Amino acid sequence: MIAEASEKSLASKSLSSSSNRARPFLGRRSSELIFIWVARSIILAALCALVVLVGSVVIDGFSRLNWHFFTSFPSRKAENAGILAAWTGSVWLLFLTVIFALPIGVGAAVYLEEYARKGRFFRAVELCIANLAGVPSVIYGLLGLQVFVRALSFERSVLSGALTLSLLVLPIIIMAAREALRAVPKGYREGALALGATKWQTTYTQVLPAALPGIATGCILAFSRAIGETAPLVTLGALTYVARVPDSLFASFTALPIQAFNWLSRPQPEFHINAAAAITVLLGFMLALNLIAMIIRGRVETRQR
Repeated sequence: MIAEASEKSLASKSLSSSSNRARPFLGRRSSELIFIWVARSIILAALCALVVLVGSVVIDGFSRLNWHFFTSFPSRKAENAGILAAWTGSVWLLFLTVIFALPIGVGAAVYLEEYARKGRFFRAVELCIANLAGVPSVIYGLLGLQVFVRALSFERSVLSGALTLSLLVLPIIIMAAREALRAVPKGYREGALALGATKWQTTYTQVLPAALPGIATGCILAFSRAIGETAPLVTLGALTYVARVPDSLFASFTALPIQAFNWLSRPQPEFHINAAAAITVLLGFMLALNLIAMIIRGRVETRQR
């Protein structure tokens, strides 16, 4: 009898202890479920709002998307106005920004990640790059106005705009490229060095190809931001009415965000439809760039496998 009583008491103690351990687990589990559902609800609400906004813009401007709209210059009459100068100016800006920012940004990332000594100067540079990535874009416009337009006498040209946008996206490219280089396993570097390769040969033949998908994705996303920027170009002094296509680096220019901003500032509803069409074209540019980034990443990852 005594043995049975002791066994019952031990069993009851074990059940009570297991129930006590299960209560905190169930509490944590319920809080995690609540957090997951709240997060999903917020994301779903944000996506719905984005779909509504983008859908309304596309619906409003779809009627103006024709060949005449793409091949005509701005006009005082909304039905005759087009975006030829705007989209060619955006293409010029994007092309020159890629030429200026891509080699400098990737080269700086390679140096900081593979060659630089981890000292005080290195930490100061890292801090400066991180701070520059969070600076408002209008500040870069003021910098471009003072340096490129006035000090270097480039005037309000497409070259000044491209250099300003290059400064804007340069910290983003450096940070994205460094993250991609940091994700490459150390075994790639150690194996190449063990076989007698130099530091540069290891970086060029092993590290950079392995990091190329991440670098390409980060760079194209940065350039997508550059093509949609309005504040630095407005601060720089980009024109709102240009009746010719840029034909040189020092030609005056406009861009799709500037043209859309100009049309939205007018009271006539017809110009608002033109602005919606210009925004739709700009969204198409950005979606095309993101699609190119996905294709490049997928092909490079397939080859590496």
